[in-house]
Amino acid sequence: MQLFYSSNLNSSSTLYQFDKEESRHISKVLRKQIGDTLQLTDGVGNFYKATINSNDPKRTVVTIEEIVEIQPLPYFLHMAVAPTKLNDRFEWFLEKATEIGIHKITPIICDHSERKIIKPERYEKIIHSAAKQSLKAHFPILEPIRTFKEFITENHSETLKCIAHCEDDILRAPLSSLLEAKKSQLVMIGPEGDFSIPEIHLALENGFKSVSLGTSRLRTETAAIVACHSVSFIQ
Repeated sequence: MQLFYSSNLNSSSTLYQFDKEESRHISKVLRKQIGDTLQLTDGVGNFYKATINSNDPKRTVVTIEEIVEIQPLPYFLHMAVAPTKLNDRFEWFLEKATEIGIHKITPIICDHSERKIIKPERYEKIIHSAAKQSLKAHFPILEPIRTFKEFITENHSETLKCIAHCEDDILRAPLSSLLEAKKSQLVMIGPEGDFSIPEIHLALENGFKSVSLGTSRLRTETAAIVACHSVSFIQ
């Protein structure tokens, strides 16, 4: 099934007109005809069943026939992850985390970060593409990038807040031992050089729990996916 996305859809929508790029894709690539059915989403929990009433390659128009509300995942996952030096690795994380199931992603700049500038528009496109490919009605939210210190002192409402690191001199519990089904979780993953010791202590002072993701030293994007899957697996 091909899923299309628009943030302009809502429960009162009766007609929808695709932009020129999507219209061309529908009529020229997918070769959809008048009367064919398309599936759309608003990214905030609804699927829209629509029928094509004009397949003009410059302005395809559909009639909304049915709206189905999709229940969100039974848990909530927020991940704060330091962007990797090689941008494609962080983009891989965004894609796979979206496919697995995640609600919010916050890029953070840490003491050992080598990448401090991102392109949020590109990241949004990757998230939306992955959400459409995996047929999600709820799209993850990409938060603005911020420093570790800014993020750690914010008022986070998640039930469980964790910082994953590799510092052996600071006691760590396995992440899997702290997770509970149908709860809200916040997990922080550091850059290639890991979180600094002052950052770890600051997190602990602000109510975060020190956790391990196993005995192997993992790349940032791998660690983030391991954490994402661990939360999904226990539900």
